[in-house]
Parts: sequence; C-alpha cells; structure tokens
Amino acid sequence: MSHVLIHDPTLRDGHHAVGHQLDAAQLRAYAAAADAAGIPVVEVGHGNGLGASSLQVGRARLSDDEMLSVVREALTHSRMGVFMLPGWGRAQDLDKAIAHGADVVRIGTHCTEADLAERHLGHLSERGVEAHGVLLMSHMAGPEQLAEQCARLVEFGACGVGILDSSGHFLPADVTARVAAIRAAVDVPVMFHGHNNLGMAVANSVAAVEAGAEIIDACARGFGAGAGNTQLEVVVPVLERLGHTTGIDLYRLLDATDFAGRELMKVPPTIDSLGVVSGLSGVFSGFKTRVLEISGREGVDPRDVFFELGRRQAVAGQEDLIVDVVAALRSAARDQERHA
Repeated sequence: MSHVLIHDPTLRDGHHAVGHQLDAAQLRAYAAAADAAGIPVVEVGHGNGLGASSLQVGRARLSDDEMLSVVREALTHSRMGVFMLPGWGRAQDLDKAIAHGADVVRIGTHCTEADLAERHLGHLSERGVEAHGVLLMSHMAGPEQLAEQCARLVEFGACGVGILDSSGHFLPADVTARVAAIRAAVDVPVMFHGHNNLGMAVANSVAAVEAGAEIIDACARGFGAGAGNTQLEVVVPVLERLGHTTGIDLYRLLDATDFAGRELMKVPPTIDSLGVVSGLSGVFSGFKTRVLEISGREGVDPRDVFFELGRRQAVAGQEDLIVDVVAALRSAARDQERHA
C-alpha cells in the first residue's frame, strides 16, 4: 500500500468551534501530545488563518505571534503548519510565520481562483519554504477544472496541492473523481480535507487515499465548525487497517484526542439538522450561527436560508449575504400570505 502523511489542523480549524478562544496552555498541551504521538504536521492559528483575527470573523484570544511561539516551543519532532487566505493575510504575515519556524505553509483560495495564490506561493518559494496550494469549496468545481487549478498552483511554486470539502457536500465517488483527476495532472503530493456534515468524512478520506492522495487532514474528535472535520483518531487506524502506514502511535494518539475532548471543546462536533442541510446545500457550516440569529429574528426557516445560500453559491466571507437572503424569503412569504 502507501504511506499517508497526516496533517492535523486541530489547533487551527478547530478554532472555529470555540470562537478562536483557545489559550496558550491549551495550545501548548495539545501540541505536545500530538508531537508525542508522532503526528507529522500540527497546524496552528486563527480558524481563518494568518492575519484573520478581526471583528468580521472573530478576534482570537491570542495573537498570531503568541500562537506560533507557543506551539513551536512544544514541538520537538512534529513540523508546524500554518494556513493563509489571500486578503486576510499578507506577505508580512508569511514572513512572521517563517521567522517563528513554520515548516509547512498553506495558501488557500476559492476553488476557481488559484491565480490569487500566485504572488504568495512565489514569495514562499523564494524563501525556500515548503508551500502548498489548496482549493476551498471544491464541490463548486468539477474534476477537470480542479485539476487545471491545481496544475496552476504547481506552476506558481506549490510543492503540494489539494482540495477542501468545505461544506461536507461530497460522497466518496465525488472525491475519487476529483482526486484522481488532480493526481493525473500534477507531480506533487495531493491532499484532501474533509468535513463531516453528511457523516462521510472518514469514508471520503479513505476514497481520497485510494485515488492517490498522499496527505490527509484530520482533527482530534473532528474538532471544527458545525459538524466538524474528519475525525483524527478514527481515520488513522482505519487507514492502518487498510494497509496504509502513518507512523503514528495509536495509544498516544488516543491520549492526545482524549485530552482534546476534555480540554479544548465544550462538546465534540455533532451532525445536527442544520449540519445536514449545510452539507446538502453546499454551504460552509460556519454560517450556522449567523443564519440562526437572523432567521430567528425575522421568522424565517433557517433550512430555507441555507438552501437559498447554496443556490446563490455563497462562500465564506459572504456572511452579509445572509441578511439579503432572509429579507428576500421573508418578503416572498408575506406576498404569499397576501395572496392566499
């Protein structure tokens, strides 16, 4: 079989589930436990990446400098990873991360906008940093288009590429088709990052590996927004049972994820009704809180809001669209009442 590199964004993507409020002691303890388990890459930062702490998407308890410093000191074997979205982060943020000892830097863009990563991937290549390009909301593009976008990322200097199932929309066949197309188009490692809205994150991750992905993202207890991410302590032994090696110590992995369950989150992520609707509609589940707040105030069914957001192909960063959708649905309901 193959060796699969596990990339653990518990301390970055998991931040979405707790309003980006993890403290230094929590970051340090989990990073040390993940390091002891032999997890190859531990990613840290604000949920939306470097430079993203703000009123719009949430202020983190700690600055980027503080988070990077704490986790770097806790890692003796694992590499430290960071993530950045152009527009939230800038070249200065990348340089700061490099100065703090970041080993792997991911630049993320919408699935059809790989060109936005060109300048940052070039910046990282010039500095000799391992840089990956990843595509968000990848259900919004077909296999051929994703393959073309990933090939562009490689041209820009990415030494790894991949896709994020940001809304948990995929089924295994969807993943197989996309990863296989990307694998055929590039000669660098391919990654997959799953969300669990439809309960398929582990199955989708297995499908990705069987289609040629060499890097799989997974979080302790699935820690992440809404229904959460691929569950780390499940996908690792599943892959091992299938004959793929990860190099991770199972008992120490379970210790690390038990710690995360006790100390990082109030409750583990669950697949609730809106999580399912989020996955079906193809809308990032991070919209959930705002959808519930605004639809509740206006007396609109939040499920209708998610499906309309999906029809309009809303993406993260377009939370203001929720207000427009709720207003339109409320107006349509009033018109229907008048003509009833």
